[in-house]
Amino acid sequence: MWRIERSITDRVRGAAFALNGSWRMAAPKPRSGRSTSLRDSIDSEKLEGTGSWDALEWTKIEHVTRSVSHANLKFLLEAERVIAEEYGVVLVNIDEAGTLIVTNFRVLFLSEGTRDIIPLGTIPLATIEKFNKIVAKIQSAPRQTDKTPSQRLLQVIGKDMRVIVFGFRPRTKQRRMIYDALVRCTKPARIWDIYAFTSGPSKFSNINPKVRLLNEYFRLLGESSNHASMEMIEKGSFTSFNELWRISNVNYNYTMCQSYPFALIFPKSISDQEVLQASSFRARSRLPVVSWCHPGSGAVLARSSQPLVGLMMNMRSNADEKLVAALCTQLTGGRMIRRKLYIADARPRKNALANGAMGGGSESSSNYFQSEIVFFGIDNIHAMRESLSRLRDYLDTHGATSSDGMSSFLRHGGWTWGGGHLSSMSASVSTLGDSGWLIHVQNVLAGSAWIAARIALESASVLVHCSDGWDRTAQLISLANLLLDPYYRTFTGFQALVEKDWLAFGHPFSDRVGMPSLSGSGDMPFELSRQPSAGSFSSSPVRQSSGSIPAQAPSPSHAQNNYSPIFLQWVDCVSQLLRMYPFAFEFSPTFLVDFLDSVLSGRFGNFLCNSEKERQQCGVSEACGCLWAYLADLRSSEGRSHAHYNFFYDPSKHDGPLLPPAAALAPTVWPQFHLRWACPTEAQDGGVEAQCRKTVQKLSELQKAKEIAEKKAKDSMNAVESLAAELQNEKQISNSARNLAKRASKETAAIKRAVESLGCKVQFASSGDCAVDIESNPTKSPQTYSASRRESDEKSDLFVSVTVVDDVATSNPISRVCEAMCPLRTRDGGCRWPDAGCAQLGSQFVGLKANFEAFDRLSIYDSYFQSD
Repeated sequence: MWRIERSITDRVRGAAFALNGSWRMAAPKPRSGRSTSLRDSIDSEKLEGTGSWDALEWTKIEHVTRSVSHANLKFLLEAERVIAEEYGVVLVNIDEAGTLIVTNFRVLFLSEGTRDIIPLGTIPLATIEKFNKIVAKIQSAPRQTDKTPSQRLLQVIGKDMRVIVFGFRPRTKQRRMIYDALVRCTKPARIWDIYAFTSGPSKFSNINPKVRLLNEYFRLLGESSNHASMEMIEKGSFTSFNELWRISNVNYNYTMCQSYPFALIFPKSISDQEVLQASSFRARSRLPVVSWCHPGSGAVLARSSQPLVGLMMNMRSNADEKLVAALCTQLTGGRMIRRKLYIADARPRKNALANGAMGGGSESSSNYFQSEIVFFGIDNIHAMRESLSRLRDYLDTHGATSSDGMSSFLRHGGWTWGGGHLSSMSASVSTLGDSGWLIHVQNVLAGSAWIAARIALESASVLVHCSDGWDRTAQLISLANLLLDPYYRTFTGFQALVEKDWLAFGHPFSDRVGMPSLSGSGDMPFELSRQPSAGSFSSSPVRQSSGSIPAQAPSPSHAQNNYSPIFLQWVDCVSQLLRMYPFAFEFSPTFLVDFLDSVLSGRFGNFLCNSEKERQQCGVSEACGCLWAYLADLRSSEGRSHAHYNFFYDPSKHDGPLLPPAAALAPTVWPQFHLRWACPTEAQDGGVEAQCRKTVQKLSELQKAKEIAEKKAKDSMNAVESLAAELQNEKQISNSARNLAKRASKETAAIKRAVESLGCKVQFASSGDCAVDIESNPTKSPQTYSASRRESDEKSDLFVSVTVVDDVATSNPISRVCEAMCPLRTRDGGCRWPDAGCAQLGSQFVGLKANFEAFDRLSIYDSYFQSD
């Protein structure tokens, strides 16, 4: 934290450039949100009276040291450790203050308030192309003494099109600590010091890519039933063939060509001995090999390096000519005939001729039967590097979020480009064309489309090469494969394509991306020199249109290094094809961005080293994580709704080759990648696919809500049916109880009438008991009889007890009572009630049990109320 003097009530979190190029004070940041930048609140006329950072007594700000436990940084990856950490650093691009952390994997910038990661200020170390120390002088306000200190800035330029600037407090060692940490971590002495080796495979384990390469070869030869294994590779028993082509193990130990894979496809008619002879005629022994063959016509797409024809272009090789001729073999009616051969040289013609001075050059059509030589005019790796640098500078200059902290419309003093002048606007647009990037992309696209058309329309074979056969050749070959074969437009096919034509065939990723190789450190172009201590600050060393310092000429080391965005350019070309054919690709532009970021990050081992041989020597497959497994894990989290899937993909619409006409090959800036840092809103918003994906996601949510509602309705219906069944059962029980109650009432009334007919008084209580008073002998004390009734659910029995209380004992009181009371006793002493419970002798109680079923059988009403 920084504490500011009492006179300053609010914390200043950012700084911006005044429109005249001098440093000015940023407006105080509101407590509830982000700071109000100078460019958003103060016009140019008010800036003249505004004080600089010196007015805030910047030098008197007290730095409060605090330590953050690295264990609490939950966003750190596995094996990621903090190297340097500084607080109160300002990310000038967005006027945000926070904590700047350098780890062994990346540069992290955390917001001071929320401690969240700021994506713009967070970049993997391997993605950094160069970084500079910059000293900017703060211009004092009028009539103030020039005692303000210079501002310490650090500019970081990334390979992913971002230019970011960090500001540090003067008279501290903050910048020095961060700079030294970057120097140590971005230039590891050995390849094993790279984070990919430190972190290990983790959960993104990798199978040996040789197995996948062999499986792809089997597919190309129509032997998809064969499945490669490490045992097959170790034994060298992977050789297979069809009528025209065969898989050879001649380069199994990389003795023939160190940059080629262990297995190669050659014409079946060419022996391994002839292959070894032909390899000596091509640069770096990269002789012609089959990259793809048409399953129907048998036409092939082959690749190689330039032939060593010499300065006079008169050197020949019979083995090479025979091999190339065999690429044009065609089976028709059981006999072999020759098809047309095109030799596509990716270089400009003058460059091919110039290579003759070094022994290289190009083929002569007179030496290769029925062939035609075509030059595509694609520039070399150095032109591509400078072109991307100019494009990045253009985007930083005219973007909405620039490295100097100002938008493009404020840089020129108005709300439109160039101050509203049409000429200035046209000049800024022409700068994009001057970068040459889109022209280079168009050339690669046009060359690939031409190759695909020759194979698809003419059934001709095409041999493609440049100088070494691993840069421009890889671009053309892989794009032509993508156009010809729908399989390569799927996730699995895209992986097979990249592993075959880029990794297996030796594109030097370590040199082109700027990573250490097996032989030592990579030639990484870091700008270590300081800018002049006085003068204004330029966010990019080559920016001139903004009125800053003039462009600096690249240093000799920078001009001669081997870094070049060749693979990035190829992915850009893929995105252009996806834009032209949105239904043909299973993957989306978002997948391409994540894929390219993963390649540039150096987090995984797939794209380390310069060849398959070097990756095998380093044990990359066993020691490092796999990029493909990581991307597959991302997709598995959401299934087909993941952003990596192309929402419009319909394989039935494009089940054959894609052959774009020349008029359609007009590339545009790739917004998802090129504009995401300079113009984040324009890069993400407004995309048709993004809107459709949101709509589909909302529809999916509504569908899930509908399913939940239907399930609840079904459960409710089941509950209602269950309650209805219970209610019906209760009704049945109620009816049964009601019937039983009616029957019991009827029986009670009958008993009551029978007892009352004897002259007794019967009283029924609410509890079910009844009292019977007998007045047959007035001289005696009253005799009391009680009866009780019991009901059950199954049947109802009426029990009547009659208690006789008599002061005078008789010889047989029970008999007298029974004779006096029982209405069913016959004259001869018999009983019409066979189941009656008679009185027990010797007891003073007489129990009379009424069996109402017996009453029903005897027809009590007829027997009782009628005389015998």
